[in-house]
Amino acid sequence: MSDQRHAPTARSKPPPAGEEEAGAVLKLGEFQDVDTLTLSEASLVINALMAKRRKDRKDRNETDALNQTLDYLDAFARFKAKENVEAVERLLSTHKELSKFERAQIGSLCCDTADECKTLIPSLADKISDEDLAELLDELAKLL
Repeated sequence: MSDQRHAPTARSKPPPAGEEEAGAVLKLGEFQDVDTLTLSEASLVINALMAKRRKDRKDRNETDALNQTLDYLDAFARFKAKENVEAVERLLSTHKELSKFERAQIGSLCCDTADECKTLIPSLADKISDEDLAELLDELAKLL
């Protein structure tokens, strides 16, 4: 065996799997400050990309995984109209006290109450009051 030295990689080694956690304290590892999409935004982006590929006749790469992802997004994306998806993003982006991940979760889950939302997204507990969260959820519900 030869002892070859390799050039260092451009990225640092990712943390060991399983260290990410979306609990009372967000521990998202390398995804901590990454832009996050709601399911509705992801659906909009992927469907637009697929429409363009079909138009350009470059749809040879549709895999089972991609089709299953589209089926999942069609089933669970709550906001279907592009205008509503954009309105949800504008509304959520006004809440700078929340992380990008938390905003995306709120926009994807569309909870009925602040209590339900804080139960499903525990990191919200000390970041936003129940009254402010209830108001946000009411505004989101109007866009459904």
